[in-house]
Amino acid sequence: MLNYNSALSEDKSYQDLQMKEIKPIMKLIIRGKKREFISAVGKSLNILLPTESNTSSQSEKYTSLWLSPDEWMIFSNEKIDKNTNNYETEKLLDKNISKTNLGAVTDVTDQFVMINLKGDKIYDLFETGSPFNFNEFKNKKGSVTQTILAKIDVIIHNQDKSEVNLFVRRSFSQHLFSWMNDSASRL
Repeated sequence: MLNYNSALSEDKSYQDLQMKEIKPIMKLIIRGKKREFISAVGKSLNILLPTESNTSSQSEKYTSLWLSPDEWMIFSNEKIDKNTNNYETEKLLDKNISKTNLGAVTDVTDQFVMINLKGDKIYDLFETGSPFNFNEFKNKKGSVTQTILAKIDVIIHNQDKSEVNLFVRRSFSQHLFSWMNDSASRL
């Protein structure tokens, strides 16, 4: 079991932009190709995996992000016990997916940091450090993209026009947060 240490030391607020780490949130990467795989995940978690590229789906407990034709990130919508890395969701998927040879389940809770950004300046901030064109993305609730921000790989999930969740690898999170703070102060 890993002890959960916050990657980011503080929340930041600027005019029309707030940034904070959401922790601890369970995050799993699941992979599989067969129709039975998608059905097993749906039955296990009561969620439909998105099958259209760069989209997401949500249930009461979980959100699922499409990452590739055979890869999804599933994360909990509520905070979890930070003193354990033992998740019932992972055990259930392991039993119904991995052990039946339908696909793979990988816990990435400690690998990815989730940063929630709110405000009207989110996409102004992103455009200063990313080659991705956010014009259509910001108007599609539930959109997902994997792109580069300040030369760092990130996953961005559009919650609403003025709210996104950004996932970054823990080892790059402090650098990215520092860059976002610096760039946000100049908007």
